Amino acid sequence: MTQAANTYAQALYDLAKDEGLGARILEELSVLKTVFTENPQYSKLLSIPDLPKQERCDILDQAFRGKVHPYVLNFMKILTEKGYIRQFPSCCDAYRSFYNEDNGILVVKAVSAIVLTEEQVQRLTAKLEATTGKKIDLQCSVDAAQLGGLRLSYDGKQVDGTVKNRMDAIGKLLKNTVL
Repeated sequence: MTQAANTYAQALYDLAKDEGLGARILEELSVLKTVFTENPQYSKLLSIPDLPKQERCDILDQAFRGKVHPYVLNFMKILTEKGYIRQFPSCCDAYRSFYNEDNGILVVKAVSAIVLTEEQVQRLTAKLEATTGKKIDLQCSVDAAQLGGLRLSYDGKQVDGTVKNRMDAIGKLLKNTVL
């Protein structure tokens, strides 16, 4: 994330937090991040320097007025006016980081070879919450190349209990063994 994305996201988060709107704004930003990511031409349109700033802001008004909180709409307008609208997804990520930190939420990415059942997700979440003392936002994905087991990434750490990792370790051991 850029310094600009952090600065703007922090300002929006502080305002939303003071107004008791932190979770609502987070939800709206998450939806809009998907919209902007799936439609990169929208950011390009809002970044065209030949198009007056007021017209670019009017485009945002027509698309989002009454559909998102005024703080979110004004946030997008400010980013557009300042030339930072292409950083909107990074601003959303920074906002989420501030929200998570304030609310004791830890994002954990879990990669498994097959889709985890709902029961497995619940047990893993409960175990991680007990271990870390934080509320867990578990984001699961599948990578068949892992063969089995689970790889967790959180808080700058990685715990790799996958079959692939174990097989790689055995392979290295055998490779370095002199017979």
